[in-house]
Amino acid sequence: MKLKEKYDIVIVGSGLGGLVSAIILAKEGKSVCVLEKNQQYGGNLQTFSRNKTIFDTGVHYIGGLSEGQNLYQYFKYLGIMDDIELKKLDEDGFDIITFDDDAIEYKHGQGYENFIKGLVSQFPDEEKGIRTYCDKLRETCDKFPLYNVKLGKPYYDDTEVFELFAKEYIDSVTTNKKLRAVLGGSNLLYAGEADRTPFYVHALSVNSYIVSSYRCMNGGSQITKALLKRLKEAGGEAYKRHEVVDFEVVDKQVISATTSNGKVIKGDLFISNIEPKLTIKMAGEENFRKSYVSRIRDIESTIAAFTLYLALKPGTFKYLNKNYYHHKDPNEVWDVHNYSEEDWPKAYMVSMGVKKDGNEYGDNLAAMTYMHFDEMQPWLETFNTAADQNERGQSYEEFKRIKEEQFIVELEKKFPNIRDCIEAVYSSTPLSYRDYIGCNRGSMYGYVKDANNSLKSFVSARTKIRNLFFTGQSLNMHGILGVTISGVVTCSTILGGEYLVDKIQQANSLEKVNT
Repeated sequence: MKLKEKYDIVIVGSGLGGLVSAIILAKEGKSVCVLEKNQQYGGNLQTFSRNKTIFDTGVHYIGGLSEGQNLYQYFKYLGIMDDIELKKLDEDGFDIITFDDDAIEYKHGQGYENFIKGLVSQFPDEEKGIRTYCDKLRETCDKFPLYNVKLGKPYYDDTEVFELFAKEYIDSVTTNKKLRAVLGGSNLLYAGEADRTPFYVHALSVNSYIVSSYRCMNGGSQITKALLKRLKEAGGEAYKRHEVVDFEVVDKQVISATTSNGKVIKGDLFISNIEPKLTIKMAGEENFRKSYVSRIRDIESTIAAFTLYLALKPGTFKYLNKNYYHHKDPNEVWDVHNYSEEDWPKAYMVSMGVKKDGNEYGDNLAAMTYMHFDEMQPWLETFNTAADQNERGQSYEEFKRIKEEQFIVELEKKFPNIRDCIEAVYSSTPLSYRDYIGCNRGSMYGYVKDANNSLKSFVSARTKIRNLFFTGQSLNMHGILGVTISGVVTCSTILGGEYLVDKIQQANSLEKVNT
C-alpha cells in the first residue's frame, strides 16, 4: 500500500481513540489515513513478548463487555466483538483489596447484587452504607449520556457532578475505616487523590468493572488487530514507522502533516490522537490564542507508573483469575502518590496474563505502582523505543534493578513463594511510557481531574484551528471505554452527535433482531 498525496481525514497516532475515529469515518465513506510512529499500532493496547510469554503494557482488564453493556455496544458497532477472545474474571471477586497486617481478602464481585452481597458478608453491619454507595455510583453514571450510549445534554453542563470529591463521598456513607479503604482501594485505576479526585471519575471507572470484568486472551493487542482489520475493510489505511513531526498551517487551517522521513501528507481534516500539548507545538503555538496555549500547557498530567513484568517458571505459580490491589496502610489509600524512597511502593496492582490454551498455572504476572516522573531526571534526554533503539546507560539499568528488587520484596509479603517462581524480570519506567505512548511526563491517565476546578482539565475535541481535532485519553476519560467514547465524541463533532449515536444504537438493535 502506498500513501496517497491527499486524504479526507489524516489521523496522527494509532492509539485506541485514533483507530476508533478512523473506522467511524471510513465507514462514512471518507478516505482515511492513520500515521503511527512506532513499530506496533495501538498505543496503550501494545503488547510485548519475552520468554515466550505475552505481556500487556496497559490493558490488564476491561469492563462493560457483556452483551448489551456500554463497551459491548460500541465494539459491536465497530464490528470487533466477534474477533476478540475474552476470559471473564472471577464473578465473586474480580478485584481483591488487601492490606499489610490483615490476612482478609476483601472482594469486589461482578453484578451489583453480587458486589453488595460479597461486601455485606465481610461487613455485616454496613449494608445500608454499601447500598447507598452503589446507588450513587449508578446515579452518577446515568448523568453521562455517551457512557450509556444515549443522546443527551453534554455532561460538562452539569457542574455539580464534577464538584463532589470521591474520598469525601465514600467517607460519608460509612464510619467504618476499613470499609472506606475497601471501597476506594482500586483507585490506582484512575490515580485517585483525597483532595482532588471527583467522585464521577471513581464512579465511571468502577461501575464498568462491577457490571462485568474480562481479560483479553493473549493480550490487548488483539483489539488493535481487530480494529485494523475493520479499518482496512472500510477502505482506510494505516502506516507504522511514520512519525508526524510537523503540521503546516496556512490561514488558520492545517493543510498537511510532515513525517520524520520527509513525507508530506495532505488532508481536509486532521485528528490528533497524540498529547494535546505536543500537538499545539507541532502546529505552531502562534496559530492559537495565547490564553488557549497557556491553558493547555498548564493542565497537570496524572502521575506516572513503574511496572514490573515477571516471566514465571512453568508450573510454579497458579493463575489468578482476579486482580489484587494491595495497600500497606488502609488509612493511606488516597495518599499513595506521596511516597518516600524508603516506603515505595506504598500500594500496587497485580494482574496476570491469560493464554487461550492456558492451564491452571500462569506464565506471567505484572505489578504496577506509581512513580514520579521527576525520578527520571538523570535520563530525560534519552529516547528509546523498538523503532528507535538507544541505550539509556548503566546508571539507568542500575536504577531499574534496585527498584525491581524493592518491588519484589513487597510482593513477597503478599505472595511468599513468588521469588522462587520467577524465571526473568523486566520493568518499565515513566520514560518507557513517555517514549512508546508519547504521554506527557509518562502520565498514566492523561490529565488530572480536579473537583476544586472542574473545567480546568476539560479539553474539547475541537481545537482553535478549524480543521484540527483532538481524540484520546486527554479528552474526558481514560481507559478502554473512556478512550472509545473519546473517538465517538471527536467523530460526533465532525458528523453530528445525534446522527452517530443513532447509528450505534441501530447497529445494536439490528443484532437483537437477528438473534
